[in-house]
Amino acid sequence: MKYDRCKKIFGDKFEHLQNAKVIILGVGGVGGYALDCLYRSGITNITIVDYDCFEETNQNRQIGSDAIGVSKVEHLKTLYPKIIAIEAKIDLEWIENNDLNEYDLILDAIDDIKPKVQIIKRYYKKLVSTTGSAKRLDPTKIEYINIWKTHNDPFAKKIREELKKIRFNKNFKVIFSSELPQCKDLGSFVGVTGSFGLAMCSKAMDKLSQ
Repeated sequence: MKYDRCKKIFGDKFEHLQNAKVIILGVGGVGGYALDCLYRSGITNITIVDYDCFEETNQNRQIGSDAIGVSKVEHLKTLYPKIIAIEAKIDLEWIENNDLNEYDLILDAIDDIKPKVQIIKRYYKKLVSTTGSAKRLDPTKIEYINIWKTHNDPFAKKIREELKKIRFNKNFKVIFSSELPQCKDLGSFVGVTGSFGLAMCSKAMDKLSQ
């Protein structure tokens, strides 16, 4: 059976997991792997949101990126046919106009600071969020840690600063790497970006099974 080995490890929780409703915000180098992991693990009621098309520079790390010039969400829909694909830019206006409370869990893999902070503020109780995964080489440095304890990550620092501005003081955990960036330019390694996505999936499965 397709999910036989999933059932063996998740036990009685598996049926509950299959009924979960999840949304993934951003399906690039991190979110794409989170999608693949969830789908292979029996969670197929998934909505994905992104506005980009695949580019040649995505091919070192993104699932589906052989389809250069094609909408990410529309192409991923062909690979994972049960999902719902929404092609939209996740900005402050989109967040204001879309209520995500209908979902059991929200996975945030976007890299725009202000929308990310707004999502954390609104949905931190049902959110799995990532910080910076680019410019790193060592997946063993990935942790699930309180946002206020993150370090060595300029992206996480910006998130903390913006959260302070809006007086957000919750003990919110994020997927984070303690590894210092290894380059200044937009370098990326699928061993880390993909591991971030798999870590998202793992934390999602854990939260959904409770």
